[in-house]
Amino acid sequence: MKNQQTHASWTRRIVAALAAIATVAACLVAGAATGLDGAQPALATPNGKALHDVQPASDVVVIAFQQNWNSIAKECTDVLGPEYAGYVEVSPPQESIQGSEWWTSYQPVSYNLDSKEGTEEEFKNMIATCNAAGVGVIADAITNHMAAAPADGSDQGIGVAGSTYTGDGDFPAVPWTSADFHSCTDAVSDYKNVRNVQECRLDGLQDLNTGDEHVQDVLAGYLAKLYDMGVSGFRMDAIKHIAPEDVAAIKQKTAQKLGVDEDRIWWMQEVIGDSGNAQELMPSNYLSTGDVSEFQFTYDLKAAFGLSVASLKRIGTGGYVSSDKAQVFVSNWDTERSNNSLSYKDGKKYLLANAFMLAYGYGTPNIQSGYVFSNRNTGAPGATATSVPDTQCGAGSPWLCVERWTSIRGMIKFHANLAGAPVTDWWDDGANNIAFGRGDAGFFAMNNSNQAVTTTYKTSMPAGTYCNVYAAGDCSQTVTVADDGTVTATLEPYSALAVSHTDTPETWTGTAASDPSDPTFTSTGAFDDSAIDMTYGGVYAANGASAKESASADPHAGAGAVGAGSDGAGSDGESSENSPANTRARLIIGAVVIVIALAVCIPEAVRRHRAAAENSEAAN
Repeated sequence: MKNQQTHASWTRRIVAALAAIATVAACLVAGAATGLDGAQPALATPNGKALHDVQPASDVVVIAFQQNWNSIAKECTDVLGPEYAGYVEVSPPQESIQGSEWWTSYQPVSYNLDSKEGTEEEFKNMIATCNAAGVGVIADAITNHMAAAPADGSDQGIGVAGSTYTGDGDFPAVPWTSADFHSCTDAVSDYKNVRNVQECRLDGLQDLNTGDEHVQDVLAGYLAKLYDMGVSGFRMDAIKHIAPEDVAAIKQKTAQKLGVDEDRIWWMQEVIGDSGNAQELMPSNYLSTGDVSEFQFTYDLKAAFGLSVASLKRIGTGGYVSSDKAQVFVSNWDTERSNNSLSYKDGKKYLLANAFMLAYGYGTPNIQSGYVFSNRNTGAPGATATSVPDTQCGAGSPWLCVERWTSIRGMIKFHANLAGAPVTDWWDDGANNIAFGRGDAGFFAMNNSNQAVTTTYKTSMPAGTYCNVYAAGDCSQTVTVADDGTVTATLEPYSALAVSHTDTPETWTGTAASDPSDPTFTSTGAFDDSAIDMTYGGVYAANGASAKESASADPHAGAGAVGAGSDGAGSDGESSENSPANTRARLIIGAVVIVIALAVCIPEAVRRHRAAAENSEAAN
């Protein structure tokens, strides 16, 4: 929904840095850990699974960010269903303010289902088409607020479908009046103050009085309508800004209108856990109503890929939300724009991080499928103030179409095939090479370094030859498990292998080694921006500069853009800003982290490596 605010203090940055140091040090300390060697939490099974006669092949959620309904419908049939993706998360379907920037979708004007992404009929058709392909639809739901006052200072604004609104609570198409909003018009600024966070205006967005029964009833009616159309569940935006009891009441009223049990409604809540917040705002307060986004997973992934992926042995433990309640992702549209996570711009490391998420089995994996961007406000390729053109996938397209990338496609199937299998046979070199099995059902190894490595791994898999689903889509690259269960393989820099018991040369049906949408990388493994054609054969020529635009003239844009980040991405003061002062802060703190981490982790890593070698010799 919103861009970052500038209220994050030096104190909180230093505390966060010290916490990161502690995490890095702790993760390399030897010892037993819950979630390893047979105790790994089982793969999350979504509450909304198999609703509306949909039988998803997996719990994988692909986030079709800012894609229109017709394009998503086609992708469900052509790609998502055949590739074992279970769900597609779509942008907010309600009418919003006009504007080409992506965050305009997070400023509702009415609950009419005519949006930049398409009409109500197109929305219905998308749901039916996706469901027929075995793909459930998750709708991004905005229940905390309505649009801010018109950015141009006028008395009245107009939504993409023609509905009017004002800055003092008048939304006649709902209808809402000023009586339906909280009286606080101050900005959300103090995350120790629950009332300020839950009753005041987040970046100017008019805050609905969700404690009022009438407001709850209208919101529940909107959600029930979507569910009745065939939606499997909801991503509940900015839930931290709504009191837990209000969230529970909205969900209860939705279930009552539908005549279903509350547990039948998959409720994915965006709540950032931040030790600098009041306790009442923490994710634990919302677990009774549904899943929550586990942002710590995202942050720890980025830290690990920047220092040592051996630390991933502990991810998902020590204060994390339980696996069955956690929604996880390498990046989403917020975090990738605020440098709080890895993103497509990290090239091969981004591929490896997504592969690890899909291989490891903690939480419900969400895969961001967006487009290239140069700043926080960049809208979808070719977007106008009232519409988004069809998604165009292929070599050089500004649409990334991540779900089509060979390694991602292979890992989605890997994840589906290994659901529920425990993590076993963990191995690491104390630095940037790791491997683990999923019982006797599969095995995964990756090299997050700039040098090729040859290793003999211990696995629990039966002897045989298996397709490396990470490396190729036609089983042209294979891995052989010896009679003693070992695998000897050479991993090139920033590459991986993934094999499952179901994928062998005899059973494999894929025919293409790679996909036209696969990204181009530089010699160092970075994403090659020069390979992107911002007009893509003239398709986006009319608005081809959208990804190269300067910051929006919208007074809400920049450090406090309305709608630019759904409570997430570290918005709420948990992410970095781009001012010179804050850049210096990050550099100083980053240097401290690196120095201390090196002092603590390298000796420990050496010790563990030696111990592992001694144990191996003793075993032999």
